[in-house]
Amino acid sequence: MTVWDDLVGQSQAVQTLQAAAQHARAIVEGAQGAEGDGARGMTHSWLITGPPGSGRSTAARAFAAALQCTGEPVGCGQCPGCKSTLARSNGDVADVVTTKVIISIEEVRDLVYQSQSAPSRGRWRVILIEDADRMMERASNVLLKAIEEPPERTVWLLCAPSPEDMITTIRSRCRHVSLRIPPAGVVAELLQRQFDVPPERAVAAARLAQSHIGRAKGLLSDDGKIREYQELMQLALSARSTGEAVLNAGKLISRATEIEKKQQEKDFEKAESALRRTLGIEEGEAPPSHMKHHFTRLKEDQDRQATRMQRDALDRVMLDLLAFYRDVLARQLGAQVGEINVGLSGAVQNYAQMTSPQQTLEAIESVELARSRLQTNTTPLLIVEAMLTALVPHR
Repeated sequence: MTVWDDLVGQSQAVQTLQAAAQHARAIVEGAQGAEGDGARGMTHSWLITGPPGSGRSTAARAFAAALQCTGEPVGCGQCPGCKSTLARSNGDVADVVTTKVIISIEEVRDLVYQSQSAPSRGRWRVILIEDADRMMERASNVLLKAIEEPPERTVWLLCAPSPEDMITTIRSRCRHVSLRIPPAGVVAELLQRQFDVPPERAVAAARLAQSHIGRAKGLLSDDGKIREYQELMQLALSARSTGEAVLNAGKLISRATEIEKKQQEKDFEKAESALRRTLGIEEGEAPPSHMKHHFTRLKEDQDRQATRMQRDALDRVMLDLLAFYRDVLARQLGAQVGEINVGLSGAVQNYAQMTSPQQTLEAIESVELARSRLQTNTTPLLIVEAMLTALVPHR
């Protein structure tokens, strides 16, 4: 097991990051010629990009763990540096997940202040910003100076959907690593290894999750996930009038939020158990006073995620809708491709018959518009009402 195991279908990115981590170790250990070995690619600022589900934060966290690694090979996944970083309990790794649509200047200034401190126990001070694209230009300018002239042992890891989501001055000073959506077949192979399930079930989960590994694992580990998915899609697609669309919008938001909250509670329990194992604390045993801050930080992370829960849940529904209309369009055009959706073949056929390819493309555009609006401060209910109204099929 290594820190790279969950980063499937990204061989080129893994190769780049692993080589940089090996060079970083050489720098720390004072190997002759390490500081001048620019070909190995270690630098103090990185920009990791890729579409949703590609594993941006997974790649960044794996790289952070490899930088703190003391075992063999680099990024062994077994040493205290790797384990504590992956468990988000390493004091020298600041893992920043914003709770708001925008990362404020004050938050960036605090990160810059943290970056000036030398690592206390680990090998590097790592600042990992999972949603760096949420920084406005003024906040990015505050970060610029820190990236240009970082302390000797500080590394910035910025994650964003694409380089264009960052201002030019930031992206020009970072080494860029681009990720892609892994093929469904590669994800299915990973699921088969980890869950020992039949190939057809692994492929169905990988396709329905649109190659998002975390979601695919959730679909396999809980049969109720498929039913929840079908329930949400029914609410999104069943309206046949504006009145029904408005009524279903409220139901859809309520149910999607409820499902997401339940999943986050499960994830928190797993994370807490993993943290206890890492720190050597038995279940039910009160953590020692000098370790309590790890659990406090974990709870704070959960609270921050809760503030974004509704928007994340709705974005997932919208991605499922895009996959549904992709299947409808493929059916309308006679394309010989496998369906992404599970258990909705009848609905796909009905929509394909009652609407035209042009209407399907308009529906896809409406969902994409709703997704972009979801990244603003617009009220989610208004966004979903407008989207479902636009999706009411017209003969």
